[in-house]
Amino acid sequence: MIKLAVAVGFLAVQVYIYNYFATEEVHPPRQSFAAFPTQLGDWRCPRKDQMTPDILENLGVTDYLICDFEREEPAARVGVYVGYHESQVRKEGGGAGGGQIHPPSHCLPGSGWDIIASSKRRVELPGLPAGGADVNRLVIAKGDARQLVYYWYQERGRVIADDWMKIVWLFWDRARTQRTDGSLVRFTIPMARDDEESAERLFRDLAPHITTQLPSYSPG
Repeated sequence: MIKLAVAVGFLAVQVYIYNYFATEEVHPPRQSFAAFPTQLGDWRCPRKDQMTPDILENLGVTDYLICDFEREEPAARVGVYVGYHESQVRKEGGGAGGGQIHPPSHCLPGSGWDIIASSKRRVELPGLPAGGADVNRLVIAKGDARQLVYYWYQERGRVIADDWMKIVWLFWDRARTQRTDGSLVRFTIPMARDDEESAERLFRDLAPHITTQLPSYSPG
C-alpha cells in the first residue's frame, strides 16, 4: 500500500511539473561536435563516424561524436561516443532531438554483448566536478572478444552514474531551470582476456584529453 502511494505521488508530481512549471525549455549555447578536435596529444581520430538515419531517430540524439581514437606508439585504440540531447522530452511524432538517453547497460545485451562485470568507479578527470565523480565501469564479452567500458551521464553540470538518479535530476532541473539537456559519455576499450590493467591504462591516458573538451559541447 505504501509503495502504491509513493508511486501515485511520484506520478502526480511529474504531471504537475510538466503542466505548470516547464512549458518552455531552455537550450544553452554550445559548440557542435563537428568542431571537436581530432588530434589530442598522442591520440588521433582518423575519421568521425556517422549514424544511419534510423539509428539517429531511434536514439533521439541532437548531436554526437563517434570516433575510434588511435595511438601509434605503443599501438592502441579506444572507441569514444558522446551523444548530446538538447531535450530529453519526447516530442510529438518522435524523431531526432527528443527523448531520454538510452542506458548502455540496456542496449549492450541487445547488440550481442554480455555484461560479465559491473561496478562503480571513482574518477578524477579535468572537466568533471572537483573532487571526482562516480562513473560506471563494465567488462563485456561477445564470444572470445572482451571490452572494458566506462560511461556516465554528463548533464547540466553534473556527472551521474545511476539511471534512476539521472531521472530524478531531470525532473528537478526541468522544474527549476527549464533544462533537460544532457549527454551520454562512453569509452570502449578492446582488451585481451584477463588483462583489464592494460585497458585501464588506455582509459586513463585518453580520458583526460576528452573530458577537458566536454564542457564546450555539453554545457554545465
